[in-house]
Amino acid sequence: MSDWRSLIPAADWQAYEAAGFARPTGLGSRPALLVIDVQYRTVGDEPLPLLESIERWYRTSCGQAGWDAVAGIERLIAAARAAGAPVIYPYVAPKAKIDGGRTGEKIPSLMDVPERGYEFVAETAPLPGDLLIPKRHPSAFFGTALTSYLIDMGVDSLLVTGCTTSGCVRASAMDAFAYNFRVAVIEDCVYDRSEIAHAVNLFDLQAKYGDVIALDAAVAYLGALPPREATR
Repeated sequence: MSDWRSLIPAADWQAYEAAGFARPTGLGSRPALLVIDVQYRTVGDEPLPLLESIERWYRTSCGQAGWDAVAGIERLIAAARAAGAPVIYPYVAPKAKIDGGRTGEKIPSLMDVPERGYEFVAETAPLPGDLLIPKRHPSAFFGTALTSYLIDMGVDSLLVTGCTTSGCVRASAMDAFAYNFRVAVIEDCVYDRSEIAHAVNLFDLQAKYGDVIALDAAVAYLGALPPREATR
């Protein structure tokens, strides 16, 4: 996706800054990495433009934007592992009819994903010992034990990656903020099927709920952390 900042009108940046929004909050010393919904259902089985990917693979695919982010997420996972930071995988679990609820009514295509679509993308797949969080709602926190795990691990900050920027990433980042975790959304490592939704949600997340930072900055942050027992 293009530089999302350029899609936000200058007047909006000025208005938010004048009102005191978008101040950086920074990160703590005990981060965890969230890899949200990086499954084939969100990128298709190969890099393709969005509409081609939807037609050939999955109606839920974000196409090339997803694959572009996967490359960044792969690099960030390696940096997190080297720093000993937990790598956590909130993911969409296969849905039975009873799980549909309002989601099934609003977006029926989410209920018709083939089994292959639920598999993790190989380049960013979990390793033995990583924490998997199956979820049935947008937020990685809603109806899951994620908060309990984070407390037990002593985590104070979350690096958020995955998709979609306007959906599960946003919902998870907002809930993390509500639980008083420090939040950084890694702009090169989140993706959406809509360029404008991606841009507007990054703008709003940065304004109100955390820091939106570049991949290079996230890797540098992880590399500067004090030594910590490595995790898989």
